[in-house]
Amino acid sequence: MGGYFGAKLLESGADVTFLLRGKRHEQVQKSGLTIEADGNKSTVFPKIITADELRPLFDLIILACKAYDLDNALSSIKNASIFGVILPFLNGLDHVNILDERYGRSRVMGGIANIAATIDPSGVVQKLTDVNLLTIGPRAEEHLALAKEFYGLCEKADFNAMYSENITQNLWDKWITLSTLAALTTLFRAPIGKIAASSFGLVVIEKAFSEACAIASSSGYAISEEKQIKGLESLSKVNSPLTASMLRDWMGGLRTEHEHILGSLVKRGVNYNLDCDLLKIAYTNLEINSNY
Repeated sequence: MGGYFGAKLLESGADVTFLLRGKRHEQVQKSGLTIEADGNKSTVFPKIITADELRPLFDLIILACKAYDLDNALSSIKNASIFGVILPFLNGLDHVNILDERYGRSRVMGGIANIAATIDPSGVVQKLTDVNLLTIGPRAEEHLALAKEFYGLCEKADFNAMYSENITQNLWDKWITLSTLAALTTLFRAPIGKIAASSFGLVVIEKAFSEACAIASSSGYAISEEKQIKGLESLSKVNSPLTASMLRDWMGGLRTEHEHILGSLVKRGVNYNLDCDLLKIAYTNLEINSNY
């Protein structure tokens, strides 16, 4: 995700530096960063840096790591993080509270990345679907101007961008749909379209989605009727090949974000004494069978 959006920003003229580690640093230093999307390939040679070379020079520090790698990422940016605004593009919501506590709300912007992407064995970043959207929104007056400036850069780049005045609600909107997708595709080890086409698939999808929506509502971020309709439509397309990246990671023997996407949501539901049995089953499946 970071490779795709960073490369597109760089191609549009933005001043982007990539913080890379180990093998990935060596790979990009030698061969550049290659993006494969919509049948085309392009390669950029970005400015790259390692953690020990970082200095507090950056206006905006974008976190594009997996949620479970947040602590490691924050350790990596420690030499730069005394200055600048932090913009996380992580799934779930717990990371926002962690960042607020460490840096203060005035230095933590809100962001959402909607993209399905992977890195192939040769290091090429591959975009897997037509979706490529960044949503940016301020969470404090102190970084309002920077949020608008960064959004302006995104508008010039070859991807879709949206500016939000209510980014926390948008984070919840995504979390509810993503958690439902992750819960069901990992539980049944199948694309959501195959689940929808089964005898009781649509009933199961609606049940899981309604459980997630109830948790959002009890947390003070009710999902609007319009968003619920769109969310269910995206989850109910018969024969859709859509799966959660969590399923791809799990089946590939990689670590998953089940604690941050499903576990955190289910625990909120338990705290509010809500019926979220289907989400509990999906979370339990991952808790028992995940690789970490």
